[in-house]
Amino acid sequence: MRTIQAQQITDAVAKLAIDANYYLSEDVFNALVAGKDKEESPLGKEIFDQIIKNACIARDEDKPMCQDTGLAVVFVELGQDVCIEGGTLEATINAGVAKGYTEGYLRKSAVAEPLFNRKNTGDNTPAIIHVESVPGDQIKIVLAPKGAGSENKSGLKMLIPADGLAGVKKFVVETIENAGSNPCPPIVVGVGIGGTMEKAAYLAKKALIRPLTTRNPHPDYAKLEGELLELINKTGIGPQGLGGRITALAVNIEWYPTHIASLPVAVNINCHATRHAEVIL
Repeated sequence: MRTIQAQQITDAVAKLAIDANYYLSEDVFNALVAGKDKEESPLGKEIFDQIIKNACIARDEDKPMCQDTGLAVVFVELGQDVCIEGGTLEATINAGVAKGYTEGYLRKSAVAEPLFNRKNTGDNTPAIIHVESVPGDQIKIVLAPKGAGSENKSGLKMLIPADGLAGVKKFVVETIENAGSNPCPPIVVGVGIGGTMEKAAYLAKKALIRPLTTRNPHPDYAKLEGELLELINKTGIGPQGLGGRITALAVNIEWYPTHIASLPVAVNINCHATRHAEVIL
């Protein structure tokens, strides 16, 4: 059994919160550069230039790349041979989010209660935390800030098996068309297929932290990722919704077994600032 101090996790999460908001990951940055080369609209190319310049300024000047620094969504792979000393995992992560969002001068966007008294918590906690138990004596933490502009255009539909592949494609494309310019395209699209209602939504979110250069290992789903990307880019929504060839940079799909009578499908969208940072402790 390996012991990890709670403070070590807190400090690591604080750094992830800052890094994710300041420094766009290489795979996303390269996808933006490639998207500019493929874009045929002069206005679209100019928008790509501005987006790329913005990412460079954020990186070089250690500043957030977007004013909406999002809710902190945290994915944890917790080794079964790890003991956390000095605090619970949830409290430790939330302390790190509070520390990072305060010290990094990141906008605090969390409200304590969603409907009747939307008072800001003041430190961007609580985080949205997903924990998976895995073999080993390490902890892998991925922090993905999620802004509201893209999150609000998510979609979930409980299809039936008879809807099949055509139904999945139709729902995904309709979700993107209905989103239009609101999620600040060019976007990255996460799709979750299978499980139950909540599992499909989780899978769609988790799909967004997969590198854009990595396709689903299942060949049928890898093929579907390419087909959906082509269909989405044929919508003509284009960069910032002003028309063009490149509406999405990538489509990532995650799937899970499901009930014989079900075909849940969820779509989660990230804006061009598809932010995430990770650490292994």
